[in-house]
Amino acid sequence: MKTFNYTYTKEPLDDLINFSLIKKEKNILIQIFCGHTKEIMQEIVTKLLEELPQAICIGSSTDGEINNSKITTCNTVISFSIFENTTLKTTYVRKKDSFQNGISIAKELFTKDTKLLISFSDGDRMNGEAFLKGIQSVNDNIIVAGGMAGDNANFTQTFVSSQNKIITKGAVAVALDSKTLKVCNAYNFNWSPIGIEHTIDKVEANRVYEISGMKPLDFYEKYLGEYVAKALPATGIEFPLIVKRNGLPIARAVINKHKDGSLSFAGNLYEGDVVKLGFGNVELIMNNPLESLFDTCNIKNTQSFFIYSCMARRRYMPSMVDIEIKPFSQIAPTSGFFTYGEFYHNKGNNELLNQTLTIVALSEVENNDYNLKTSCELEKSTQAISEHARSLQALTHLIQQSSKDYSEQSQELEEGKKYVQNLLDSQKQFLKYAVHETNTPLSIIMGNVEMYEMENGKNKYMSNIEVAMKNISSIYDDLSYLIKKNQVNEATHQINLVDFVRSRIDFFSQSAIKFKSKFEFSSQREIIILNFNEIKLQRIVDNNLTNAIKYSLPNELIRVKMNVINKECHLIIESKSKQILDQQKIFEEYYREQINDQEGFGLGLNLVKRICSEENVGIQLESGINWASFTYIFKEIK
Repeated sequence: MKTFNYTYTKEPLDDLINFSLIKKEKNILIQIFCGHTKEIMQEIVTKLLEELPQAICIGSSTDGEINNSKITTCNTVISFSIFENTTLKTTYVRKKDSFQNGISIAKELFTKDTKLLISFSDGDRMNGEAFLKGIQSVNDNIIVAGGMAGDNANFTQTFVSSQNKIITKGAVAVALDSKTLKVCNAYNFNWSPIGIEHTIDKVEANRVYEISGMKPLDFYEKYLGEYVAKALPATGIEFPLIVKRNGLPIARAVINKHKDGSLSFAGNLYEGDVVKLGFGNVELIMNNPLESLFDTCNIKNTQSFFIYSCMARRRYMPSMVDIEIKPFSQIAPTSGFFTYGEFYHNKGNNELLNQTLTIVALSEVENNDYNLKTSCELEKSTQAISEHARSLQALTHLIQQSSKDYSEQSQELEEGKKYVQNLLDSQKQFLKYAVHETNTPLSIIMGNVEMYEMENGKNKYMSNIEVAMKNISSIYDDLSYLIKKNQVNEATHQINLVDFVRSRIDFFSQSAIKFKSKFEFSSQREIIILNFNEIKLQRIVDNNLTNAIKYSLPNELIRVKMNVINKECHLIIESKSKQILDQQKIFEEYYREQINDQEGFGLGLNLVKRICSEENVGIQLESGINWASFTYIFKEIK
C-alpha cells in the first residue's frame, strides 16, 4: 500500500499530479478533502476520473485540510492510496431517514472480507448518530471511519461526493475488502468536563428544548456569555456538552440555533442525560497523540494514516493543532480533514464523536501482529510552542485545578448535606414517635378530668389541670399537623364560621379565666358559610386564641369580632398586650417576642401563615403601645 497527498490551489491538475505513474494501478482510492466550492470540487472529480477511470473516488467539503504535517484552510487536499491486495467499492444514499441511509450503505457495501468502511455525510441535515446506528444494525464488527462534512464554519451548505456524483444531502461511503489489510483505529478526546452537572429535560433526537429548566440558548448565555450565545453555532463549538456513552466520553457540539431558543447538536441527546460543559484541555492535547494508538495496537509498520478530526480542535488551538498531527506524518503519509462530527467504532458500537481526533492506521504488510503492544520508538515532539500556547496551557491548568478543587469542595458539602439531612430525618422521626406516644396519655388525662368533675364537681386544682391540658392539646395539634401535613385530608366542606369560632372560644374560655382574661365575641351575622378544610381552620383559630390568652395584659378583654365586607369575612382578634416590635419576624418559625415572659415553641403563627398562604387567606397585623390586632380575611363566603 502506498499513499500520495497533494494540496490543490487552483493550478492545473496535470501540473500538480503525474498521472502516468499510477495509470496502470487497479485498486486506487482517492479521497478529496475540499475547502473550495462545490463547482471546483466537480471540476476536480471530473478530471481525476478522466485520467483514472478505474479509481474509486469519495470526497467531502471541510473545515480545514490535512496533508502530512501541514494544516490548511480553504484549500483542497487530494489523497491517492494504492492497494495491492484490497478491493474497493463505493456508493451514496440520499434518503430522508438517516437510520435507513446507514442500513442501505451497509447492505450494499459489506461483504465477509470488508475490513473498513470510510463514510462522509452532509454536515447539516444528516443525523450522524442515527446513520451510524443504521450501519451497526447490519454489522457491528466492521470498523467505520470518516465524518460529517464541514463548510468553514459558515453552516450554510456542506457537500460530499461518490465518483462524479456530488450531493448536499445524504452520505457516501467506500468499503475496503481484503484478506490481508490491517486496520487499527484510535481517538484522542482531551476535552475535560467542568462545572456542575446539568440534566437534559426535553429533547427530540438531536434538538434540545430544555436543559435544567432553561432554554438551551439561555443556558449557553448564562454559562458562556451573551456574545457566544448570539453567535452560535459559529462560536461556542469549543464548549460542548459532555456525556458518557458505552464507556466513552462523548461531546455534543451545537450545529444549529432555532428561533424558539432550542439548539440542535451534532448527535443525539436523551431525556435524563446528565451532562457537563466541556473545555479543551491543552495540556493533554499537547501530549504525544501516538500513545493512544500504542495502547490498542502496533502501528510500527503502518503504511498510511487517515485522520478525521473535529473542527473545534483546529479553531480552539490554531497555532498548535499541527503538534498533534505531526507525529503521525513522521511514521507514514497522513491525510484527512476537519469535520462537523467524527465517525468512530468501539467494541461493537459505532459512535458519533465531537471535539475528537480520530485516526485510522492501514497496512498491507504481512506477518504483522497488530495485537502486540509496543513502546513508541519515536521521541516525543520537541517543537517549540508559542507564548500564546504556553498561556493557554497555563490557563487550562488553572481551570483544571480549580475544577478539581471545586469538585472536592462540592463532595464535602454534599457529605455535610447528607449528614444534616440524616439529623433532620432522625429529628422528624423522633417527633413523630413522641407525638404519637403523647396522644394516649393525653386522652387518658383529659378523660379522667372530665369523669372526676362529673362525679365530684370542679375545684381549683382540677381547673388548673384542665387549663394546662388544653394548652398541651393545642401544642400537640400543631406538632401533629406539622409532622403529618402531607397526610392531612385536604377535603373542604361548608362550615358555619360563626359557630366554629364560638365553639373554639368556649373550649379555651377556662384557660382565659386562668390567665385573668375574658373573651368577648361579636358577629354581624349569625350564619357565615365558608368552604374550608376543618383541620386547617382549627389551626388558624386555636393558635390566635391561645396567643391572645398568653400575651394579653391581666384583667383585660380579648375581643373576637366577625365583620362581613363585600363577600369577605374579617375575623378580628384584638387584645391589650405589649406592642409587637417586629411585625415581619412575628410569623417566622421559632421566633417569639417577650421570650422571657411566656412559654411556647414559636411555631403557631408560622404555621398559621403557611396555611393562609396555601388557602389564599389574607392577614393584617396592627400593633401599638399596649395593643395588638390580628385580622384574617376569608374570601368567597356565603
